[in-house]
Amino acid sequence: MNRKTLFALLACALLEFSMLGCGTTKNLQSVQLSTSDQAAVPPGTLDLTGIGAQIQLYLWGNYSNGSQKLLTNVPVTYQIVVTPGSGDAIDPGTGLPYALSAPPLTVEISTNGLLTAVQPPACTFYNSAVAPATAPAWSIVGTYTVTATQSGFTSPPVFIAMASAPGVFDATTNPTGECGPQPTQ
Repeated sequence: MNRKTLFALLACALLEFSMLGCGTTKNLQSVQLSTSDQAAVPPGTLDLTGIGAQIQLYLWGNYSNGSQKLLTNVPVTYQIVVTPGSGDAIDPGTGLPYALSAPPLTVEISTNGLLTAVQPPACTFYNSAVAPATAPAWSIVGTYTVTATQSGFTSPPVFIAMASAPGVFDATTNPTGECGPQPTQ
């Protein structure tokens, strides 16, 4: 066998072995929360409407080979806090803001990521519409932040707005006294 053939065989063998390792490493790189157990879709701001309202969060792992996997049967720590720089609810009687409770009293999160709106109720939406407007113009004035930690990785935050209390009644812009936009199904 001549040198040229030997060199070509060596190059092919090296290429083959190097390709075997391509894409096969699967190390956890990050985690993220989703409201779906079918896909890792960032949920945006979530709205808990009414006492007893529930939203299930799922934790997904993002791996070095580009794959994503629903993390089940692994230890996960959930944390919920008042969002820094936020934290107001609106008193339906006065229309004035008041601070959300820290730690949160109006929402609970279970060890498996289930959010539940509980007593006391809160409304973190403000209706800024003025007559002659005939519909509310909702703004979020306060939120809670939920994160999940697994294997030393903490998810990006998910924001939770509360609409478990009545809103401020206005005969023109909010005649039903709603708190925030109505959920769409």
